Amino acid sequence: MTGRLDAYATTVLEDMEHRGLLHRARPIWSAAESTVEMGGRRLVQLASNNYLGLTTHPAVLRAAADAVQVFGTGAGAVRAIVGTMTVHEVCEAKLAALKGAEAAVLMPSGFTANVGVVTALMGPGDLIVSDELNHASIIDGIRLSGAEKRIYPHKDLRALEVCLRDAHRFAKCLVVTDGVFSMDGDIAPLPDIVRLTRQYGATLMVDDAHATGVLGKAGGGTAEHFGVHGGVDIQIGTLSKALAAVGGFIASSRPVVELIRQRARPFLFSAALPPAVAASVTAAMDIMATEPERQARLWENTRYFKGELVRLGFDIGMSETPITPVILGDSKRAQHMSQLLEDAGVLATPIVYPMVPEPKARIRTIVMATHSREELAHAIDAFERIGRSLGVSS
Repeated sequence: MTGRLDAYATTVLEDMEHRGLLHRARPIWSAAESTVEMGGRRLVQLASNNYLGLTTHPAVLRAAADAVQVFGTGAGAVRAIVGTMTVHEVCEAKLAALKGAEAAVLMPSGFTANVGVVTALMGPGDLIVSDELNHASIIDGIRLSGAEKRIYPHKDLRALEVCLRDAHRFAKCLVVTDGVFSMDGDIAPLPDIVRLTRQYGATLMVDDAHATGVLGKAGGGTAEHFGVHGGVDIQIGTLSKALAAVGGFIASSRPVVELIRQRARPFLFSAALPPAVAASVTAAMDIMATEPERQARLWENTRYFKGELVRLGFDIGMSETPITPVILGDSKRAQHMSQLLEDAGVLATPIVYPMVPEPKARIRTIVMATHSREELAHAIDAFERIGRSLGVSS
C-alpha cells in the first residue's frame, strides 16, 4: 500500500513541478529582520510579516526570557485543565483593550482561531456569509460548522446584501470578512459592511491578522481605522505578524468569549501557548503604545516602495497596505522572477496556487518598519532590472 501512495505522491509532485506550483521552503540562518542570512549571503527581506520589526526588540526578548525563568518553556497542559497561567490572562486582557473589546482568548494559531470560533458559534440551521477572498482558515471553519454558506464576490456590497435578505429565516447569521486581505493587500469596506449587518440583524466577524499593529492610530486594526469598534462583534487576530510571536486570539463580548472557551475544540484540545509567547506579545503591545514611530515608519516605507513599483509599471493590483503584490499571472514566471531577485540579493517569494488562483500568480512583497531607505532602494533597483528583462514592467 505504501508503494501505491508513493507512486501517487510522486505523480502529483511531478505535475506540480511542471506547472510551477511547488513551494520550496528555504531555511533562513538569522532572525526575521529587514535583511536575513540565507545560504551564506545577506539578502534584503521582503517576505516577512514582521511588520514592526519586533521579533528582535530587546524588550520583547527580555520578556520572553524572563517568562521562561518563571514559568518554564511550556504550560504543560491545555488551557481548560491546568494550562492557564497568569501570563496568559495578562496578555488576554491587553489584547481585549487593544481591540476595544470586553474580553479576549488566546488560541494555538491564527488558523485555529478562525476554525475554532466559527465551529463553536455556528452550526446546522445557521447561515454564514463570507467574502470570496477570505483566509483559508475561515473557509475550513465554515465547512466544518455544518452551517449553510453563501460566498459573495470580493467586497461586492450589493451581492452581500442579496445574501442577507432572507437571513431572518436562520437561527443565526454570521458575516465574515478579512480586515486586510492577505494576498492583495486591500482593505474591507468595513463601515458599509457594519451598516448591512446591522440592517439585517447579522453578527459581524473580522479577521484582522494583517491589520493588527498596522491599521488604526494605536494599531487596533480595521475597526479602529474606520472608527467602527461598536459595529464589529468578533475580532480575530494573529500573534505571528506585527505582534512578533506565534498563535492567535479572539476578541469579543464576555459571554461570547466564555462560550468559545467552553466549546472551541482548538482551545479545549491543544496545549496552551508557551508562557514566553504570551509574555513577549504583552511586551510587543507595550512597545506599540510607547513607540508609535514604528507604525509611522512602516507606512512611510510602504508609500515609498509602492510608489516606486507603480512608477516602474508593475501591476500591484488593489493594494492599500504594506502587502504589495507584483502580479505576474504565470506561476513559472513568478518562480523564475523570485529566483532572479534572490540572485540579486532580494528575498521576495512567489505566491502560486493554491494560495491564489493559478492565473493570478505573483511575487508578494511586504515592507517592514525597520527597512532602511538604502535597502528598499536596492530592492527597487533589482525589480527594475529584472522586470525589464522579463518584460513585466515598463
